[in-house]
Amino acid sequence: MKTLVVGASKGLGKALIEGLGEAGDTLVGVSRTRPDGIAAKAGVQLNWVEANLAEPASAAHAIAQAVAEHGLDTLIYNLGIWEELAFDPAYAFLGDSDAQVQAIVSCNITATLLLIKRLLPTLLRSATPRIILTGSTSGLPQSGRPEVAFGASKFALRGIADALREGYREQRLAVTCLNLGYLNTEDPLSTPRDVAEQRGEGQLIPVHDVVQVVRMALSLSSASYVKELTLPALLDERF
Repeated sequence: MKTLVVGASKGLGKALIEGLGEAGDTLVGVSRTRPDGIAAKAGVQLNWVEANLAEPASAAHAIAQAVAEHGLDTLIYNLGIWEELAFDPAYAFLGDSDAQVQAIVSCNITATLLLIKRLLPTLLRSATPRIILTGSTSGLPQSGRPEVAFGASKFALRGIADALREGYREQRLAVTCLNLGYLNTEDPLSTPRDVAEQRGEGQLIPVHDVVQVVRMALSLSSASYVKELTLPALLDERF
């Protein structure tokens, strides 16, 4: 299996690179620069593409060129930015600069669309083409969050997923949207899960759990897929 992970240099993306794949598989990480000290599992080939999705058109072109020759089975789009004061009691939409709103839309929506458009011809050559979009519980109705641009961009991901499923159902394209709650990205995959789950006192999700969910989705046969999955922290009172 050949899997591309966008936003792979740190946090959840880094955990996906370190936790996915089996011997003989290929992982391709994407970030602005390749980080030091990141390695895939034994027997998994790791390649890297340096691309800045803040420049969507040129980044999408470079990434598509990098994978065109050897093919691609799965795209995991794990990139997203949010407001400077997001998830802070001081956040106020009227305080967001126009430039900040435009940057969020460009990175979280425009870059997603352009990259998928460039990669689809390669993905659809796979016997089991899959796209996994890292969404957020902020993109769910009545999410309880006030961040306007970030919330709108995560709502958009669910719309992108719905439309792609309908447009490419006959080509058997499986599109999954993961609606994730607050993550514990301080403890990497190398931290024992029983230790990582203690951070946040039930309010944070270890990256280990997300990696496990993604592994499950990728292990399914070509006859089924995970359409949408919501993964909040157990003590998140919004859910």
